[in-house]
Formats: sequence, structure tokens, C-alpha cells
Amino acid sequence: MPIIFHEEQRIFHLTNKYVSYIIRVMENDQLENLYYGKRIHDREDFANLHETCWRSQMSIVMPDPSNLSMQYARQEYPFYGTGDYRAPAATVLQKNGSRVVDFKLDSFSIRPGKPELPGLPATYIESIDEADTLEITLVDKLSGTELVLSYTIYEDYPVITRHARFLQVGDDPVVLERALSMSVEFLDMDYEMVQLSGAWGRERYVHTRKLDMGIQSIQGLAGTTGGAEQNPFAALKRKETTEQAGEVYGFSLVYSGNFLAQVEVSTFDMTRVTMGIHPENFAWKLEKGETFVTPEVVMVYSDKGMNGMSQVYHRLYRTRLAHGEWRDKERPILLNNWEGTYFDFTEEKLLAMARKAKEVGIELFVLDDGWFGTRNDDYRGLGDWFCNMEKLPSGINGLSEKMEEIGVKFGLWFELEMVNKDSDLYRAHPDWIIHVPGRYHCQARHQHVLDYSRPEVVDYIHDMVAKILSESKISYIKWDMNRYMTAPFSLALPADRQGEMMHRYTLGLYNLYSRLTSEFPHVLFESCASGGARFDPGLLYFAPQAWCSDDTDASERCKIQYGTTYVYPVSMIGAHVSAVPNHQLHRTTPLATRANVAMFGTFGYELDLEKMPEEEIQVVKEQIRFMKKYRRLIQIESDFYRLLSPFKGNETGWICVSPDKKTALAGFYQRLNKVNASWIRFKLAGLYEDVKYKLSYRVCDETRGYAAYGDELMSVGIPIDREDLTALGGDFASIVFEISAE
Repeated sequence: MPIIFHEEQRIFHLTNKYVSYIIRVMENDQLENLYYGKRIHDREDFANLHETCWRSQMSIVMPDPSNLSMQYARQEYPFYGTGDYRAPAATVLQKNGSRVVDFKLDSFSIRPGKPELPGLPATYIESIDEADTLEITLVDKLSGTELVLSYTIYEDYPVITRHARFLQVGDDPVVLERALSMSVEFLDMDYEMVQLSGAWGRERYVHTRKLDMGIQSIQGLAGTTGGAEQNPFAALKRKETTEQAGEVYGFSLVYSGNFLAQVEVSTFDMTRVTMGIHPENFAWKLEKGETFVTPEVVMVYSDKGMNGMSQVYHRLYRTRLAHGEWRDKERPILLNNWEGTYFDFTEEKLLAMARKAKEVGIELFVLDDGWFGTRNDDYRGLGDWFCNMEKLPSGINGLSEKMEEIGVKFGLWFELEMVNKDSDLYRAHPDWIIHVPGRYHCQARHQHVLDYSRPEVVDYIHDMVAKILSESKISYIKWDMNRYMTAPFSLALPADRQGEMMHRYTLGLYNLYSRLTSEFPHVLFESCASGGARFDPGLLYFAPQAWCSDDTDASERCKIQYGTTYVYPVSMIGAHVSAVPNHQLHRTTPLATRANVAMFGTFGYELDLEKMPEEEIQVVKEQIRFMKKYRRLIQIESDFYRLLSPFKGNETGWICVSPDKKTALAGFYQRLNKVNASWIRFKLAGLYEDVKYKLSYRVCDETRGYAAYGDELMSVGIPIDREDLTALGGDFASIVFEISAE
């Protein structure tokens, strides 16, 4: 059994063939983490792993002989006020104004399977023997509050998921001012913290820093997880850890609202990691009988480097987070009209674009912004989800039928959480936007955020969208969200519950996603938020792919997609070929490179094919044929390895390898060309050492290749001729290598 309880010593051991997690019930009936890391053998007593000594100024919660101090205990779920002066995992405000609590062990249960989280997305199982769950119930008798700490360990992954649940059983209400999902502590501080940070157009860049005493953290306060600035993920790795070797711990929050990921190092080198809903502007009132459930944190341990951690996240999130009809399906190759037309289109123009798309092999045509209400610019129309009949006289229903007659599926863009003041929706319901009465209505992009903490707002939007989907032949939805939240306040909540508004908004969003994806299971949903500003596991539970970034420049996408793969599988990365000069950077990159980057994603085009010369159209046809040949390997059936980091040098490299290691596809990308430069050897990963592979690649119109054993390809590498890179465009040149076992 993966969860063992040693009754005499009161020790829990969560273990499988990869990982061990050991919890001890301390003398004061609170919980201590004795070990988290590589799997170790079980034994009856791990109490020797509890360190204690007498220190100056320590506060004692248990007298001799234990001399127990919470300041130096590696607590499972710490609270402030009992001698621990570090940041807590939770804060409970009680009727008398006190925030001091004493949660003690009451009971526990160990059972097969993994429970669902009510109202929240989470990883799941398909058979009960895939995982086991430990739930430990602690009680603070004075406040009458129960705390349940939940741990699930997967059988075949080095994965432990965690969340907490609060239940108020006492007569007096309490207020959760801080309710994080997890805490875990390490004895030393010899780690580097890895985070994915950036901004619009440069989302999820990889940043690494050495831990120091005190607090280092990342946070999201934009209402859309961390916005483009921070992703709800952090990792601790040893300084010697590389992509292929070494120890790393990953922490990923399955949530789409404000979050905090914090690492605190004490002056005794102890490292505490906490993660969950950000406590800023959070206060959740619990009346008697009410429950609050925190979102899930997915903890991954790897002793096989950063790639080892990432591959675990990739497999788990692709098969046990994403769900529905599209989880295991190859993604359709699409054409999105946005950068081709923006708001300036007619029905005939769209149909002409679709006919050209069909000609080159594209399978899905997506109509972006501008099809509804009075929407001809950014100033008006959001919220009025009915067709603009002047632009589209056949309506969405008629247009979708004409698209299918051409031979392509039809997709549609929505921005369902937003409203312009110049809209029928706002004029009818001005109280439905998030704002503080009497204060300025802060706007961004001329739009305001609808209050999804109100069920009637969610119901209204649901009914409008469901009507369109039920009346039309729609196969794909792009769900956008183009601004951050400000002035968090709901006119529907009383004063003592305003601290609940932001989380209630997120729950409302999940409710809408759940209803639409359940009612229209054939529709492929793609989430978007000004590009990649809400690329988080919470939304990927409902929408199995996300638009990675509005920045479609191939060179910048190397960085963005490289960083994204630290947590998220290739099948979830929305990536397109766009026109040049690029609309974000005004940079010109080779058409081949734009496709060679986008193919390690969902793949599509964001341009007007009718404006491309015939020789480029022929190239596009070949790109699509190539992608159709390999997309199942890339998106569904491969392990992904990062090979060369764009954050460390002039080149980027990665490879997708089939599970049987007989087929692989590797991408090599150069940023700037160099004069009279040194040799390049592109070293692969993930192949069998003793198997001979055939290597094939194209330089302009010439196909080249040779055969070599896997050990040579991985240890010596592929010689890349700089003259070939020059022939391929020089700056921003790229090569994709087809690799197959002989």
C-alpha cells in the first residue's frame, strides 16, 4: 500500500517506487514533516529524523522532556502565534479577535482513489487503484474549527497532490484570512528557486535565483492567476541540477485566481515552501456548517533533472488534468483570421479565406473578434453575443454551414468575462461590472470585467453562448480575457463577505466552463488572456490548450515555448505561423522557422493566405503535410526534452521522442548568424544508446542525412554546418531533424 501508518510511533509514510513523504504526529498532536524526497525503505520508526535542541529565546509549547518548539519544527501546516515566527499557512480570525489556534490530531483515514474537489478543477484518476489518499483531520476545540489536510499519492508518478479543507462546527463564525493549500519544509537552504516570469509578449521566461535567508516569493494579484507576469509554479533545485540530472521539487497550483508561492528561509537554514490563494484582499467567512476548500497543489519530485520533473507534469496534465473528447485527439490545423483582417472583414472575405485554407490542407477556420453586436473596434459591443448581421448576413449559423460546405470546420472567438460600456448588456445591467460605488470605474482596453461572483451574471452569459452553440455548427471556441481586474468589489455581497469576491469570481468562471464543456463536449475550447496571461492548470482542466502568447515572432516564441514546457505539455501550447514583418516586433523571420517553432505546439496560421505568393503557398502545403504526419507524435505520444536553452546562448533545441524510442523529431533554432564562428554539435536526448537511427533533414530543397547510433547522437551530437544555416536565412535559421530507428 502506498500509504503506511505506524501506529505506535504515529508516523505516516506515503511512498511508491519514486518518492517518499513522511509525516510524524508530534507530542502536542500537531504534524511534522520528517522527510520529502527520493523513495526510501519503510521502517517502523523514523522519529530519529526529528531534530531538537535547546536554543536561546525559543518558545516551548511542550515542557520537558520534549522541549518542543514550533519555531524549529518542520510543520506540515503551520500557524502563527504559538512560538513559530515564520509565515503561516493559514490565519483564522475568531469572534474575540484572536488569531491564535491549536489544531490537534482528531482522526485520519486512508483509502484508495482520489476524491474530487467540489467546484474546483483538480487532477483525477480513471481507476481507483491509480492513487491512494490520506486525509488527516485536526480540530481547534476553542474555535470549533476542523481542518482536513488531504494528500494523494499516485501509484505510477513521483507526484503528491495536496489541499486543505476547513469546516466550522462551532456556533460562532470564523474568518479565514489566509488559507493556503500546502506547506512543506526542508532542513537546508542549498537550493535555487526557479520561476516562470515575464510580461505581455514575453510570458513564462525562465528565471533562477539562489535562496537566501528571508522570504522570496512570486505572486499574482491580477485576478487571472499571475497574469502574464507570474505563472503559478515554482521549483526548488540543487545548484548542480541540470536538465538531465539532479534533484528538483516542483510545485504547481491548479487555480486561475490570485495566488502566492513563497519560500522562506530561516536563520537556521530551514526552508519552508507554501502555496495557495493569495491572502491579499481575501477573507472567507465560515458560519456554522460551512466549508471552504483550497485549490490543489501538484508536487513533483525528480532526481532526473528539470526534464525529469517536466515530463512528469506533461504526462500527468495531459492525461489526468485535461479531460473530455479532445484530451487524446490530435489538434486540428487551423487558420485564424485576426492578423489577416482584424475588424475589417465581410462574409465573402471570410469565405474566400476559408477556401484558400482548404486548398492548402487547413482543417479549421476560426473567426476572431468583430463578429457580434456593433463591434467594429475595441470601444463597443463586448457582452452583446449576437451576430452582426450587417457584416455576416447569413448569421453565425449560416456562416458555419457555408464553412462546412467548403470543407473546413468552424470556430469562434468570445471574450465572455468582459463588457464595453457601449453595449446593450451594460446599458441593461450597469451594476454587473466589478467596481466600487462612488469611485472611478477603472477601465483597460475600453472594457470592464463582469462580476462572475454573481450567479445571475454567469447564467445570463451561459444562455447567450449556449444559444449560439446549439444553433450553429461550431467545433472550436477561443475564450479570451483581455484585461486584469481592479477595484475588487461586488454589489451583490455584504460588507463582511467582500473578501470572498475574487475567489467567488473564479468559482463562477469554473462553473461556466464546466457547464459549456459538458453541454458541448465535441467543441475544442482554447483559453486565452491577452495571449498567455492565464496559462494555468485550472483552466487547462476545462480547455485542453491555451494560446501561448500574442507574440507570434518565431525567435521570441523559442523562449516563451521553452519556458512553458517546464510545466505544460506541447499539446497545450497554442502556436501559430504569422505574417512578416511580425505584427508585434516588426521582425522578419524565415517562413520555415516560423513553422518549425509552431509545430512544437498545436500548430496553425494567423495570417491571410490570399496575400502570400504562390511559392510560399507551396511551402505552406508542405508544412501542413509534414505536421499531419508527425502531430500525433508531437502532441500525444512523445516525451519532450529541452536540449539548448535560449536563455543561455544563441541556440535553442528540443526533441520529442516516442515512448518506444524508435521515432523522434528534433528542432534546432539559431537566433543570430555568426561570422567565422566555432563548430556546432547538436546533442540529442531520450534515444537508445545501442540502436542505430536514420537521421534526415532538409536544407533548402536538398534532403540530407546519415545513420548513427543513439550514443553518438546523444554524446557526440549532430554536426551542424554554419553554411547551411546561412543558406536557410542566417539570422533565425532553423532545422528540424526526423529520426527513426533502422
